[in-house]
Amino acid sequence: MTLNRRRALTFGLVAAAPAVHAQTPAAVAFKHGVAAGDPLADRLILWTRITTEPTATPAVTWQIAEEQAFARIVAKGTVIAQAASDHTVKIDVGGLKPGREYWYRFSAQGVTSPVGRARTLPVGATPDVVLAVVSCSLYPGGLFNAYEALAQQPRVDAVLHLGDYIYEYGAEPGQYGMEIGSKIGRVPDPPHEIVSLADYRRRHALYKADADLQAAHARAAWICVWDDHETANDSWIGGAENHQPEKEGVWATRKAAALKAYFEWMPIRDPKGRMAEAIQRSFDFGDLATLIMVETRLQARSEQLSFAKDLPITAGPDGRPNIDVKGFIARLNAPERALLGQEQEAWIGGELKRSRQSGRKWQVIGNQVVMARVFGPDLEKVAGPAWPEILAGLDEATRNEVAQAAQLFKLGLPMNLDSWDGYPAARERLYDLFKAADANPIVLAGDSHAFWVNDLLDASGRRVAWELGSTGITSPSWGDSAPKLPLGAAVTARNDEVIFNDQLSKGFALLTLTPDGAKAELFAVSTILAKPYETRRVATARSSSQAGALKRPTMD
Repeated sequence: MTLNRRRALTFGLVAAAPAVHAQTPAAVAFKHGVAAGDPLADRLILWTRITTEPTATPAVTWQIAEEQAFARIVAKGTVIAQAASDHTVKIDVGGLKPGREYWYRFSAQGVTSPVGRARTLPVGATPDVVLAVVSCSLYPGGLFNAYEALAQQPRVDAVLHLGDYIYEYGAEPGQYGMEIGSKIGRVPDPPHEIVSLADYRRRHALYKADADLQAAHARAAWICVWDDHETANDSWIGGAENHQPEKEGVWATRKAAALKAYFEWMPIRDPKGRMAEAIQRSFDFGDLATLIMVETRLQARSEQLSFAKDLPITAGPDGRPNIDVKGFIARLNAPERALLGQEQEAWIGGELKRSRQSGRKWQVIGNQVVMARVFGPDLEKVAGPAWPEILAGLDEATRNEVAQAAQLFKLGLPMNLDSWDGYPAARERLYDLFKAADANPIVLAGDSHAFWVNDLLDASGRRVAWELGSTGITSPSWGDSAPKLPLGAAVTARNDEVIFNDQLSKGFALLTLTPDGAKAELFAVSTILAKPYETRRVATARSSSQAGALKRPTMD
């Protein structure tokens, strides 16, 4: 596919006055595109980054207009790009009209940026809203074809990125994604695992230089939240699985560097008056829906349990292994295990009630990890006689991982302890908030690199929400580890809450909300290894809420 890109339009720059001596202006370029984010009814965040000399302080002019030709400019200004913020520029533009599309651009020293467009949030009667849902873009894992395909959609009111916008891994052989990355020339920069502020800035710069990602940013305003890889894999309040203090220093120092780079490089409104980790926020789409973006990693999350460390295995009297599954489940269900934390839970409860009391039909939860109860299927039974052949066809590391998972799944244990399944008490507390507000929640999830449509039930079996999980842009899934296993179908058959699961596709989702119902369209690209590619609709799910009762989603 080819993307029709807008021509750049030039406009004059109001230059900054020289300090003491006249100097030759440093060359500048807009190598990282433009972006808009965190739309409100009257405001938009505009973002770009200037490539210039390290100590330069170029003046950057911005304009926002009501039409593409910029004949009706409604706001403009000039800011200084500073090295202290890595020459990124972020403006919170106010005074805009609700529910309308705007075009914006930047200029510095006679060089003009690409043009972006973004829509403010509607107020009052709102017949529909179309939201794109994306997550998990591993640079060496493949081409960002799904971002380009998203940019070509005829209507996108906003793009919701649920995390893993970047990944922290290096380019060494065996690192995550490098089997593909080394073949197609997608090599991380810097080539080592990122730890310092300079490292995180370079990794963000690498991603933002990608033309397909730039096209998606220029298409609509983005509403983003991080997951774990914006800091390090499986992060929690006190550390991360992929952080070794003895080699990589104090976790708080690394986290602070990662978050500073994130706020510099992302079109997100800084959390003024709050700690940097507190990026939970809400957005009202007229009288139709409230989007509640939550943070599940750095504020309150208890450390993940793991089967390797926390599932006791002792030798029984007959020499066979004795596995204390009950003890493990008891630890998993401990009420003190947190994901959101008390403060954020209270805020979510208040936002749910505010949304419902104001008459809004839908409450959309922008969440990072899968919320449904998902137990692993019996992989040997699913594979049947082909099981030995499937294992033999895998590399040694993957073979051992799959074989171990097969044994654990037979014990009736969850598939993923990093998801809400690792925090059952916290999940029930959130479900109690849904019920207390009489909400109509649609939970969004990323992280798993798979498509999901789930029917969320509380501990008593009462339906409390439905869940849309969007697959990765490029990141590999469980299904990619053993593509001959019909894993998606097996997961669906094993779990009452799972209505649809696709473990192989890479792409994005479109969520359309109306007063009568919600529709989720799951789109996949045919390849992430090359261009051209094709885009197809994998599945469509629909749900409604009638007479105060949520309906189980159905698949077209």
